[in-house]
Amino acid sequence: MAGIADIAWTEKYRPHRIADIIGQDVIAERLAAFVKNKSFPNMIFAGPAGVGKTTSAIALAKELYGDTINEAFLELNASDSRGIDIIRGRVKEFARTLPLTGDLVKIIFLDEADALTPEAQHALRRTMERYSSTTRFIFSANYASKIIEPIQSRCVVLRFKLLNEDEVRKYLDRVARSEGLSIDEKAREALVYVSEGDLRKLTNILQSAGVLDKTVTEKIIYDISSRARPKEVMAMLRFAMSGDYVKARTELNTLMFSYGMSGEDILMQCYREALNLDVPDAQKLSLVKAVGEYNYRIVEGANERIQLESMLAALALTKST
Repeated sequence: MAGIADIAWTEKYRPHRIADIIGQDVIAERLAAFVKNKSFPNMIFAGPAGVGKTTSAIALAKELYGDTINEAFLELNASDSRGIDIIRGRVKEFARTLPLTGDLVKIIFLDEADALTPEAQHALRRTMERYSSTTRFIFSANYASKIIEPIQSRCVVLRFKLLNEDEVRKYLDRVARSEGLSIDEKAREALVYVSEGDLRKLTNILQSAGVLDKTVTEKIIYDISSRARPKEVMAMLRFAMSGDYVKARTELNTLMFSYGMSGEDILMQCYREALNLDVPDAQKLSLVKAVGEYNYRIVEGANERIQLESMLAALALTKST
């Protein structure tokens, strides 16, 4: 009998039809029209991770090509092969061959296309022009602004939205029922919180939790995701913003050592909780400004621990002045 971890749940529960795509009704309607008319443009699928960009491209290809999908659809992850070699190699080789699908053009799907260098993108633009009679390109990107303008101007941009809490919960409950998992309300809330509308992240966390125990608890979710409970982050911030740096630093130690959180992870949770703090608006603004400043320093290579403690000290000093 197959075990709980024998297959990735992200693939097991990936929708195979356009009609089954979750939370992207407007885009699904447009894709269905492309299938019906058997005609479609080059496209950019833009939006955050885990909201259905890759699923939509695969579902479109399956409905267009059926059993011939392997001959007509090429999927590549641009972040795995950054640079111009990927353009000179597999993309050109696939684009130049004549399609075996009658009047239908082929599809090259470049996932995480915003990871391609500008040089690679310019080479790709030339390939798009040369093989426009046989091939269409679909680019998936978290940030459409990182796709060069000459490519953007040759594509229709479809913008994928974050899934709302109801959509996430319905999906979560469906997977849990199918896998025979018991999840209480606190665990559900934890999954919704840590996944941030990203169904891929949610599914991976849920599968990891299911491997440990069929009864999924809040503690398991936070331990697996290396995220702190919102109340723990808020406790650290409250101490700092009330001027108690020592207690705030103690809470920081708990976050870093108990959960193994990185500096960027902690700052992101501080940002998420900023508006939930029961403090004057001026202090909330100071917190958001501090998070942005210290996140930039960490990204630029500064020591995480020193920067986080410095931020807490700055918040504490703001209160005391």
